[in-house]
Amino acid sequence: QVQLVESGGGLVQPGGSLKLSCLVSGFTFSNYAMTWYRQAPGKEREFVSYISNAGVSRTYADSVKGRFTISRDNAKNTVYLQMNTLKPEDTAVYYCNVPHFGSWGQGTQVTVSS
Repeated sequence: QVQLVESGGGLVQPGGSLKLSCLVSGFTFSNYAMTWYRQAPGKEREFVSYISNAGVSRTYADSVKGRFTISRDNAKNTVYLQMNTLKPEDTAVYYCNVPHFGSWGQGTQVTVSS
């Protein structure tokens, strides 16, 4: 059974940083690409970032490019999202996803506010 558990969200001031984690189980993590998405109140879920199974290929939404960094530790079955220079418009529930299985975690809330 595929399971994904996000953590690391919270309340942060504009310009601050957070690092999200997503611990996965139920499949061979190192074989599959991972993504992060987010959903702001009243908006559709949107793509944030992608990382290939070995971590060689990474892509980002234009809105977060240069501020967010995706990474993974295949020994720990964990994918990360380092978020720097946060803006109020980054406020959302952040989800990790395994595209191959279409599985989602429960999400972690990120709120950027002074």
